[in-house]
Amino acid sequence: MTPPSTSYWQHDHVFGQDQPKAGEKRTIIVIAMTGATMVVEIAAGIAFNSMALLADGLHMASHALALALAVFAYVYTRRHARDDQFSFGAGKVNSLGGYTGAVLLGVFALLMAVESISRFLHPVAIRLDQAILVAVVGLLVNAASAWILGAGQPEAKRDAATPGAGPDRSGGDHNLRSAYLHVLADALTSILAIAALLAARFLDQTWFDSAAGVLGALLVARWSLSLLRATSRVLLDVQASEPVRRAIRESLERHDDTRVSDLHVWSIGPGIHAAEISVVTGSPTTSEQLKALLPKDLGIVHATVEVHETKTSTATAG
Repeated sequence: MTPPSTSYWQHDHVFGQDQPKAGEKRTIIVIAMTGATMVVEIAAGIAFNSMALLADGLHMASHALALALAVFAYVYTRRHARDDQFSFGAGKVNSLGGYTGAVLLGVFALLMAVESISRFLHPVAIRLDQAILVAVVGLLVNAASAWILGAGQPEAKRDAATPGAGPDRSGGDHNLRSAYLHVLADALTSILAIAALLAARFLDQTWFDSAAGVLGALLVARWSLSLLRATSRVLLDVQASEPVRRAIRESLERHDDTRVSDLHVWSIGPGIHAAEISVVTGSPTTSEQLKALLPKDLGIVHATVEVHETKTSTATAG
């Protein structure tokens, strides 16, 4: 007997991950801007003995590296989207890139705090006028970079510290969010550097320079933890948010004799999910009919639905 053909039921697991993401080109532009400003700020911080300015430059160095990792993740995901070694495509590389960027944020926040405390205990003379000028230039570049990454990309601005609130936030473009947070941290340290240098210039209080470094480190560390929390949820296959799961249940339990007995929904890439669902029903139905009921706006690109009919005690899956 000839085995039945399975071609009708077979499909790829690319899910659009082979297409360039909007954040990729933006990130490349920001890398060029960040790299040029980084060199100027580090050199100026050393020359003018400004810890706030040097910290800003070092942050830009770390962020240039993180941005480069983000671009690598974009390219790797696109080139390996059809690689069968990845069960659901290479979409999670995006979150892995974001996770790595978050770790770098935390490391440089620690280095920034240590160096700032050291300068507080052992202050040095600061060439204030020159340092303020360079810090203003750095702020302008950082603000422009944040606008480039954030404009038209609301997912880059979302608060990952509350992934379970509202729409599902665990599966967004974590590469883009990581890049956005890095340049936002740069902008913050530039603002703190300018404020500290102005205080030292007009109030003769040079300790503000070190205090700005410590405050910036604390805020950057908080952003790092927020992004670590969001990306780790994806990497560990944590369930999608309650609103997503509730929407699935409500769509399938439209009839009194149909109930969802088991539900697993997780992120497999930016804005896309996979789902495994078991349904108990008293009416004859198929997995394909139930799949057609799933909300289209949830980004469920791969679903396996198991059907248990209580009257006949048979099961179908697909």
